Amino acid sequence: MGTVFSFDVRGGEPGLVRVALEEAVAELHKVDEVFSTYREDSQLSRLARGELAVEECDPEVGEVLGLCAEAERLSAGWFSTRYAGRLDPTGLVKGWATERAARRLVAAGASGVSLNGGGDVQLFGVPGTHRPWRVGVSDPLRPGGLAAVVSAAGADELAVATSGTAERGAHIIDPSTGRSAVTDLVAVTVVGPRLTWVDAWATAAFAMGSREALSWLESLPDIEALLITAGDEVRCTGGLARRLG
Repeated sequence: MGTVFSFDVRGGEPGLVRVALEEAVAELHKVDEVFSTYREDSQLSRLARGELAVEECDPEVGEVLGLCAEAERLSAGWFSTRYAGRLDPTGLVKGWATERAARRLVAAGASGVSLNGGGDVQLFGVPGTHRPWRVGVSDPLRPGGLAAVVSAAGADELAVATSGTAERGAHIIDPSTGRSAVTDLVAVTVVGPRLTWVDAWATAAFAMGSREALSWLESLPDIEALLITAGDEVRCTGGLARRLG
């Protein structure tokens, strides 16, 4: 998926967890093979060219496209599976794949899992007694600095995803124009239980711009967010403070 994944796994029977870890890594490679927009022979590329029907693809393809359709509906079209006129569900695939891999480790008995997929993180359990997982949010205007630290205290599962221009430049598309989204934002960080959704919501919110995005994010259940504008203005949802620390 063109990025780095890192695993931090605590507890569980070592043999079972090791097998689950190997399976999770293999699963991520398989997702890359199936959904890659860069490989001409991937199922997604063949589907986009009309060489395959969804029913002829692996079941995960239909699952992801169904989730993308729901994301598009809930975001009033700000999340889209089209990029430069081509089928491209990568705005959701990485979060979905990361969350799924992390759940595999929990199912194997791990008591704490932190899986970071290119800066987007899915957390389960705890890293130690009386110690929650904490995730630093990079400051897009001050390289090397932190804009906030998110704490998973009190949550059995939590995910953190950021969309913006600091790492990859202007790569987010405005679905209404098909061109790069031009907004007042430089970064949107979304916090919620599942990385599948917070990854998609961060992308959609960035395309909206701060005013519309903040109102929309406030309407989503169990979702909090931090928005940073090019003018160094910080805006956040009403409940975000409970997740900082």
